[in-house]
Amino acid sequence: MRTKPYTRENAVAYAHKWAFGRNPRYYNYDNIGGDCTNFASQVLYAGAGNMNFTYTFGWYYRSANDRSPAWTGVEYLHSFLINNKGAGPVAIPSDISQVMPGDIVQLSFDGYSFGHSPVIVSVGDSPSPSNILVAAHTLDTDNFPLNAYLYVRVRFLHVTHVNVW
Repeated sequence: MRTKPYTRENAVAYAHKWAFGRNPRYYNYDNIGGDCTNFASQVLYAGAGNMNFTYTFGWYYRSANDRSPAWTGVEYLHSFLINNKGAGPVAIPSDISQVMPGDIVQLSFDGYSFGHSPVIVSVGDSPSPSNILVAAHTLDTDNFPLNAYLYVRVRFLHVTHVNVW
């Protein structure tokens, strides 16, 4: 296996293009739990260029009914990104100072479980919740300040590279 860079420019361009729309190649999960992590996965795929087709524990989408749990599930995406030893994007848990456009933010609204996965599209010179802008689905947003969400906890996933076979 080798690694390649994550193409942040492609990820952010995809996020802006589809923030207020739905790519017809992917099912819209808005009415069955939310589309935020599906959208985040699409953005990650735009920057990574490959999926991980490992059954159950991979990260892939073939159709609405043939996808990995990590493609659409907040906690599953987190687990995949930080533990991935196979193909696809790899991320590390990070603090706010390390985030870059194309990275993922996960929010907890109740303080216990994480339930939303916006994508970072812009970061100020000294990253703070007021100058980190995100794009997301379910409640569609683009260039939306992170501090406009009413969250209890936040975690950041900084994409470091992409594994390829």
